[in-house]
Amino acid sequence: MAGPPPVSAPNAVPDLPVILVADDSLLEQRYVGRLLDQHGGWRVVFARSGEEALAAITKSQPALLLTDMNMTGMDGLTLVEKVREQFARVPVVLMTGSGSERVAVAALKAGAADYVAKQSLAHDLIPVLDRVLSVGQAAHRRYQVLQGMTRRSSQYVIESDPLLVPPLVAQFREDLIEMGLCDLTGATRAGIAIEEALLNAIYHGNLEVSSDLRENGDEEFHKLARERRGTEPYSARRVRVTARLTPARAVFVVLDQGPGFDITKLPDPTDPSFIERASGRGVLLMRAFMDEVRYNTTGNRVTLVKRRDRSSRDD
Repeated sequence: MAGPPPVSAPNAVPDLPVILVADDSLLEQRYVGRLLDQHGGWRVVFARSGEEALAAITKSQPALLLTDMNMTGMDGLTLVEKVREQFARVPVVLMTGSGSERVAVAALKAGAADYVAKQSLAHDLIPVLDRVLSVGQAAHRRYQVLQGMTRRSSQYVIESDPLLVPPLVAQFREDLIEMGLCDLTGATRAGIAIEEALLNAIYHGNLEVSSDLRENGDEEFHKLARERRGTEPYSARRVRVTARLTPARAVFVVLDQGPGFDITKLPDPTDPSFIERASGRGVLLMRAFMDEVRYNTTGNRVTLVKRRDRSSRDD
């Protein structure tokens, strides 16, 4: 029987970001390796267990750790906790299989940056890794040059254009780091939560596009969104964002001009099936990465609260 893939990929380019894949299944390692090779912008190395992954990170920290949830010995949840404790600047993305949804929620709360369901790897893995790596690298550069502040407040009014979301989220991540509220991983996680809130306000609030359209792919969802951005009354609507940061906490308020929704019908994110539904991912990430998530009674305003991380208080 053939042995596991080598720890270092052959003919690797040393300047490329390194992704460490932890999985005790040789078959799954090969499948994930093929998906990552299609991207071409990373150097991929493998670990056959959580213990081996920790040893590899100790020797040389990767840009990102991609780990299976269910492994013999140290499982993915324990690995997330140890990486968060020992190597806070290494973001972790989980691969979740059927039946591990509740553990995935716990791992997100323990410090994972994001997750990908195994049945969706071919479609979702590359975009998720791209997002986590890009926000982490941007935050790292800012972390090296910025110093803390005592207070920061800002207000924005943006059009219902999703292309405006990444630069605004990047600004908020920088604010969190400057204020000393969290480390790089914490800022990445908070940024993902804010991004989800903004995209929900644009797509579901102002443009009134339902997540149900995504059940059979994203084409119809984005087609309707493009049409409504040029049609009244949707095109005139704006998203208002207020951010207030102190050394103790950050409060982000996202208000759209849509009709809102019945917040009593918001699905329970602890439901095992919730993590895999197209309509559940954003709310799950917001609640996992923020200390508080509150909606107004109309459902067109969400308040996200991020308290200062304990690791930042101990610095």
